[in-house]
Amino acid sequence: MFKNDLQDTIAATATAIGESGIGIVRLSGKNALKIADKIFFSKDSAKPSDFKTYTLHYGLIVGQNKEIIDEVILSIMRSPKSYTKEDVVEINCHGGVVAMRAVLDLALANGARLAQPGEFTKRAFLNGRIDLSQAEAVLDIIRAKTDTALKIGLEQLKGGLSREIAVLRKELLDILVILEANIDFPEEEINAADLKKISLQLKAAEERLSTLLKSVKTGKILREGVHVVICGKPNAGKSSLLNALLKQERSIVTAVAGTTRDTIEEIVDIKGVPIRIVDTAGIIEPRDLVEKKAVQRTKAQVDLADLVIILFDGSKKLNQGDFALMRRLKSKTTLAVVNKIDLKQKIEREKLKSNFTHLIEISCRKAKNINLLEEEIVSLVYKGKVAAQGPVFLSNLRHAQLLRKTEKLVAESRHSLDNKLPLEFIAQGIKDALLHLDDILGKNYSQDLLDKIFSEFCIGK
Repeated sequence: MFKNDLQDTIAATATAIGESGIGIVRLSGKNALKIADKIFFSKDSAKPSDFKTYTLHYGLIVGQNKEIIDEVILSIMRSPKSYTKEDVVEINCHGGVVAMRAVLDLALANGARLAQPGEFTKRAFLNGRIDLSQAEAVLDIIRAKTDTALKIGLEQLKGGLSREIAVLRKELLDILVILEANIDFPEEEINAADLKKISLQLKAAEERLSTLLKSVKTGKILREGVHVVICGKPNAGKSSLLNALLKQERSIVTAVAGTTRDTIEEIVDIKGVPIRIVDTAGIIEPRDLVEKKAVQRTKAQVDLADLVIILFDGSKKLNQGDFALMRRLKSKTTLAVVNKIDLKQKIEREKLKSNFTHLIEISCRKAKNINLLEEEIVSLVYKGKVAAQGPVFLSNLRHAQLLRKTEKLVAESRHSLDNKLPLEFIAQGIKDALLHLDDILGKNYSQDLLDKIFSEFCIGK
């Protein structure tokens, strides 16, 4: 991977390559303005290096042979008040592949280096504009699948988690100062009342850590989504249900059983939860090789699912295929749904109720009770518990692991204090806990860690 060479001026496309109205080529570094001077020509012949910060300028990008590359708007953001805390130039050109590539190639030919994945955000971290947890929040924002996930990412980018960590650090540092003072000056022995106070302070820190860690599951769900599989016999209405949840026609729906021959996957926002929902082929005794492969894929999806929706046709009686599928789902978190309640009912509901804790009745054709189904899906996702609403959710595995280590060390330190173990031993535990908190913020980091984090970013960010 790349080194932390902040002397280079880097460049990359900051918008996706493809046909669009506008595409942005971004430069950052000490020579960004000099490079812009070489390739940008304004109508009044003014140079970008003379432009004021936070200004936009109309002009042309001109090649080395004086040929016009594109008509653009150039924006200037001078150090230190920019995304990277370096001089930043953004060239707003036309969004076609050829135009954007030509502008980028010209910037590279005039002294810029192609940016590595996440290098702009990495520079924002290395230059002290954001801490490491905020840098990681940028990726969460880019990958957000729902409005709720976006809000969580924005809160972390604004420093929500950083503020929580700062409070914890101060609490532990205050305790460490008292312990270190007593270690250095043993004649000033800590009295019983002060020891009790320190024990209570450690307990409070434990509780704060525990509260943060309780949000891990919710944060992970909001970040990664939940794998939900719709299964059932052919013509039960699985594709209709997918369309109803998406609120658009995604799957082909016909009266012919077995229309869906393969799995169809979409992401839908259900009450703020990103649901990766899969419509599968009906589980039947396959009549040919294609159906055999389709049924195999359905069974594989069911095995991997976080939640299975088993769909029944309310206008038909249960048969041996239904009962076989019920037995297969015994170990899965399952929601039973009876469809086609707008038709004459033949299904034996008592048998379903004896097999399933959760049963919802709907009509996809009439769009009846779809909202009730959505509420039940969200409830099951959280195992019946509504996610606590708070300003900070832990969605990052690295943060969660470090906070668990911190919580363990704080608990051990309190236990050691209560059992009158040497203060040096207790102080060391708190020092180690502080190191873990610093790791979250990036006060301590290795090149390998930065490479791993920023390699997941796109090149222009």
